[in-house]
Amino acid sequence: MEGARRLVEAFDSRGLVAGVGHIERCNPALRSLRARLETGELGDVYQVVTRRQGPFPHRIADVGVVKDLATHDIDLTGWVTGREYVSIAAHTVSKSGREHEDMVSAVGRLDDGTMVNHLVNWLSPLKERFTSVTGERGCFIADTLTADLTFHSNAAVATEWEALQAFRGVSEGDMIRYAIPKREPLLVEHELFRDAVLGKPADICTLRQGMRTVEVAAAVLESAMDNRSVSLQSEDLAIHGI
Repeated sequence: MEGARRLVEAFDSRGLVAGVGHIERCNPALRSLRARLETGELGDVYQVVTRRQGPFPHRIADVGVVKDLATHDIDLTGWVTGREYVSIAAHTVSKSGREHEDMVSAVGRLDDGTMVNHLVNWLSPLKERFTSVTGERGCFIADTLTADLTFHSNAAVATEWEALQAFRGVSEGDMIRYAIPKREPLLVEHELFRDAVLGKPADICTLRQGMRTVEVAAAVLESAMDNRSVSLQSEDLAIHGI
């Protein structure tokens, strides 16, 4: 965490442009999802769920799955919703014989009350990159491996069954898979950074935003170690100038 803070201060003091490589922000499915949330297509957002699973990458030796992979889910959750984490609770396991964790399950809350769930591991033989956002009007599902975005709507069908009339739940409605332009995420990321360097408006992940993600990841590890929920209240943001 201290290293991240020093980087922020070094670049800020010199007025230099810097970005963090959270490439999921450039995935076509998530960019489309974010735009649709911003226009209110889903109504109130209730929950964000992510799953990031796959085999162990032998190139990683210095950190566990939280700092290597879960940081992407933490960043994309805050980015697509435009909200901040206020609490997180997590459990980790280490089954591969390494000193670092290789599986994490986390539950958190954003500053508007939205619930978040993250499942990340290096122990699965299948590769999965799944994000779902459930809200007032239905559920968006993004598969960032294929860059597909689908929407499952809530049906609005009246029921005459008296026992169910008192329950204000939802039922299955129509499903839409959107036709969206699928540009290479790495190319989009480079173009955005180029525009930022040129002084043009560009939605890059700033160092301060990246530092916040590191802070949440550290809270995930703290929660797992101490077996308790960790608070990330808004006053923490003010202290760090975020």
